Amino acid sequence: MKSTIKVVLNDFVEHLGAPGDQVEVARGYARNYLLPKKLAFEATAANMKTFENNLKQRARKLAQFQSQAEAMKQKLEALDTLTFERKSGDEGKLFGSVTNADIETSLKEKGFQIERKQIVLKHPIKSITLQEVPVKIHSKVTALIKVEVVAEKSEQAPEEVVETEVVADPSKEEYTSADLEKAIETE
Repeated sequence: MKSTIKVVLNDFVEHLGAPGDQVEVARGYARNYLLPKKLAFEATAANMKTFENNLKQRARKLAQFQSQAEAMKQKLEALDTLTFERKSGDEGKLFGSVTNADIETSLKEKGFQIERKQIVLKHPIKSITLQEVPVKIHSKVTALIKVEVVAEKSEQAPEEVVETEVVADPSKEEYTSADLEKAIETE
């Protein structure tokens, strides 16, 4: 019994191929993952004939998906900078980080249906910065969005100024600075 099987991909599968590609994969991978999720079908003569008949429809559908992805890219790139406020230390390092989940939430608030796995952030952002983050919308379409991380503004009360009154001694006509200092110390 062969340990591999030939399949034709229905959809883009990362590290495997694009729709319409004939690939040879392990039987278990095809049986347990590709076939149940309808990402591929077995490359038999009957299936190939059906696939070729549907090829024109598929080409139109793929072109439509790609044009929708291009439109989404234009909207994302026209979007203002996403700004995140985080607590940070003196050197600009954050107490915590900004992750692709934070970016996803911010995009959803602005009306975009982007999944977390589409946001290509190699490492969480852990410093105050402005950077471009790629968003993979389609296998051939990637948008760049601007993400800015700023320091959280602290709400410290201003230092209270204590006012002291210097009471003048009516018996003295002139005061020296030493006299004023003594008056301040005694209060």
